[in-house]
Amino acid sequence: GGAGYLGSTMVPMLLKEGYQVTVFDIVTWGISSLLSVMDNPNLKIVKGDVTKHEELRPYVEESDAIIHLAAIVGFPACKKEPKKAKEINQESTEFISSILKKDQQRLIYASTGSCYGAVEGLCTEDSTISPLTLYGETKAAGEKAARNVGGVALRLATVFGSSPRPRTDLLINNLLQLAIKLKTFDVYEGHFRRTFLHVKDCAKAFIFALQHYKTMTGQAYNVGHESMNMTKMDVARAIEKYVDGCKITESTEGQDLDKRDYEVCYAKIRELGYNVEYDVEYGIKEMVKYLPFLNEYEAENSKNYQPTQAQS
Repeated sequence: GGAGYLGSTMVPMLLKEGYQVTVFDIVTWGISSLLSVMDNPNLKIVKGDVTKHEELRPYVEESDAIIHLAAIVGFPACKKEPKKAKEINQESTEFISSILKKDQQRLIYASTGSCYGAVEGLCTEDSTISPLTLYGETKAAGEKAARNVGGVALRLATVFGSSPRPRTDLLINNLLQLAIKLKTFDVYEGHFRRTFLHVKDCAKAFIFALQHYKTMTGQAYNVGHESMNMTKMDVARAIEKYVDGCKITESTEGQDLDKRDYEVCYAKIRELGYNVEYDVEYGIKEMVKYLPFLNEYEAENSKNYQPTQAQS
């Protein structure tokens, strides 16, 4: 998944740290997201499909560490392609875990807060896992496989912000794009609480886990910050500050089919020394500079599937 939204942010960071990096990616969205690091001799790119296990095997076996980002991400995308979601999110992880040399290799898995489902109170890593969607279910299964062989599972908040491979289907990015285009629209169930993480802080968390693996091995960690436990309408109010003429209202008719409504505690990873640098307003201010200029081709290729969180 090294050429995707998160991977294309992370790969330059890994190279800057001096790692030799093999990107194994199906390159659905092309390879332009990595053009800025193509001249780095420590970068190798392989076009491959993680569902073709024997194709993947030699690249897993030759690596000291595997950062597994490949996924069908989010409720709408997994609902649209349930078979592929299970193959990529769950079965590819189970395969990687099955051939991992536990005491010689490191595995860091991109899990998600969606594993929790609808939880009352504050979610910690000890909270019961009760996913509400296929996305959450497949990610929880992948996390279990990774942790069983000593892997580290990072339960990510909903990511936002600018990346070399843009995405406009993530909640904050999507709401901001709608605000720029439509100015006025409704949001379903805006009181639902979600939690957010800038893509650069997200990428940094994987490198942190790589460098603190002995301490973190076999465990799950929430990644984010309590200051970004926000309702959808909190996000809407932040967006209105930076888009002239924008007015976002809460719909009283439709419903958000993704029923997550929760707050998350991030103390566990913070106690190890990990901290976020970027807040929601930072992400909005950077994205408002370029989202108006995405042409139709770029906009179409910056999303996975049409999200259901907002309705124009």
